[in-house]
Amino acid sequence: MCRFPYIKPQWPITLQPLILHSQRITMSTQPMETLGQWKVTVWEEENFQGKRCEFLIECSNIMDRGFRRIRSIKVENGPWVGFEYPEFQGQQFILEKGDYPRWEAWSGNSGYRTEHLLSFRPVKCANHSDSKVTLYEGETFQGRKFELCDDYPSLQAMGWCSKEVASVKVNSGAWVAYQYPGYRGYQYVLERDRHNGEYRNYNEYSTQAHTNQIQSIRRIQH
Repeated sequence: MCRFPYIKPQWPITLQPLILHSQRITMSTQPMETLGQWKVTVWEEENFQGKRCEFLIECSNIMDRGFRRIRSIKVENGPWVGFEYPEFQGQQFILEKGDYPRWEAWSGNSGYRTEHLLSFRPVKCANHSDSKVTLYEGETFQGRKFELCDDYPSLQAMGWCSKEVASVKVNSGAWVAYQYPGYRGYQYVLERDRHNGEYRNYNEYSTQAHTNQIQSIRRIQH
């Protein structure tokens, strides 16, 4: 049996109140000096109206924070990716520094109408000045390949003779690939620190990827 020495309490005992801040979510296992690299504020309604909350870390389900949805966003630090459904599921939308007052601002020319987001996370490996990706014609990195280190609004115009990319290796940084030229259509956020940077087939591009069609790609801005 373990015995512990008796410690006489010092009187009087002063109890410090525990203050909970519901509008700023900062709990994290990361070192505190890294938290300021990512900051986003979300609103429940369009045009920055209604309930709001500031985040420095990922949120897997905004409804757990008492929100019904997210309909406007301000990204202050770092790039983020928003998702259509909880647990980072559904269509993806890259959120770089700036204001997103309505859904059209994050969906851009995607042609996919998603009027609200339910989960989001920071893109931590984005490095615009040091990004490299390799595209492959076949699944599991087979067939013809194409190495990139710059933005390409049209892969076909730069020599990729197919509308499809069957697998991708992200060597450094983070990228967003698009279904159509001109950065249009479905978005696929491809990161070095996810899947070890290896996307063996189009099903790994996104939980809602329906095709391996990729016709433009660019580096994510930090």
